[in-house]
Amino acid sequence: MAEAKKPEAGGPVTEAENPRTRDLDRLPIGELIARILDEDARVAGAVRLARPAIERACEALVETLESGGRWVNLGAGTSGRIGALDAAEIPPTFGLEPDRVQSLVAGGAPALVGAVEGAEDDVGAAVRDLRKLGLTRNDAVVALSASGRTPYALSGIEHARSIGARAIAITCVPDSPLAERAEIAIVAVVGPEVITGSTRMKGGLAEKMILHTLSTAVMVRLGRVHGNLMTGLRAVNTKLQERGVRILCELTHVSPAEAERALDAADGSVEKALELLTGPGAA
Repeated sequence: MAEAKKPEAGGPVTEAENPRTRDLDRLPIGELIARILDEDARVAGAVRLARPAIERACEALVETLESGGRWVNLGAGTSGRIGALDAAEIPPTFGLEPDRVQSLVAGGAPALVGAVEGAEDDVGAAVRDLRKLGLTRNDAVVALSASGRTPYALSGIEHARSIGARAIAITCVPDSPLAERAEIAIVAVVGPEVITGSTRMKGGLAEKMILHTLSTAVMVRLGRVHGNLMTGLRAVNTKLQERGVRILCELTHVSPAEAERALDAADGSVEKALELLTGPGAA
């Protein structure tokens, strides 16, 4: 198998040229899509190899949240958006208060929906953002950077360590500055991208897999799941209302009408509705 061409000036593997996609612009559409999917299929194996570090990070985050601390995802560009996406899903899925798992993106809210050029290079921005949140040694920062050298992520992880907060890195480059400066480094070596340097692809996919694995495992350990049912769910829309009713029916064997009444009385909280139907501690 051909080896990836190393990037110039000792750059990270995320900047290397992929020998399997050099003819990308000459492929028929079917083969083009197949090449992209073939590269994506390599990501799961790379993430699996990082399992020991994911386990350590899970333990640290459970400890942080159990002791009343907060979990803050932090990153720039695609990495920041992935961190924000996962954090935003925690309250409706698991019923945790929104301030317990938060996110910071270089460039602020505008960067969630568009590029804010140069934001990731502002080395003081992450520190300012974390100070504004009032980060303390009781909290945990999860910094994401596929290359492991984004200034925003680096300064964020350094600040976290300087005040004694848990400092976890998610990156795709071993021995990168981010991996070296973190307390726990989760490194998924996905190799060169389909489009050279476009880490929104395999790098972003790896970050998404790691984050949803982490957040799901942490929430399960915190008791926000019964079996594989999301008993921490808050029914904030029709779809979740229907799911909440199904969960209550399965766990308590009441009728859908009884489940719906309990859910309404509990303001959409499946956990509280379960207590109303079966008594405290049932969830």
